[in-house]
Amino acid sequence: MPHLLFRLRGVPEDEAEDIRRLLHEHAIDFYETSAGNWGISMPGIWTHDGDVVEKAKSLIADYEVERGEQMQAEYQQLRSEGRQRRLIDLIIDDPMKFILYLAGILLVLYLSVMPFLSLGS
Repeated sequence: MPHLLFRLRGVPEDEAEDIRRLLHEHAIDFYETSAGNWGISMPGIWTHDGDVVEKAKSLIADYEVERGEQMQAEYQQLRSEGRQRRLIDLIIDDPMKFILYLAGILLVLYLSVMPFLSLGS
């Protein structure tokens, strides 16, 4: 029976590669599934060997904690150096995209609220 070890949806490629390497280093036999042609299937790393599931999940959990600490340290370093991107940086880089998104948000807000405002008149 297959056992899901790690979900790959939304996972950066470097993280997925680290998980693959970790499982190879510990001789854990696994296989991968993709999201399929329409992106609705479960992309993940699986194993058929029920005896190694707990060991693999434990290794992955330890890796995730370590990676989280590493990413947090990188974020803090960028922030202290003043290189962490802020909202204003994104707006300056692509002002047209910001204006289009803002217009879309305002349009949805207008269309959502307008029927209720016209009820009173």
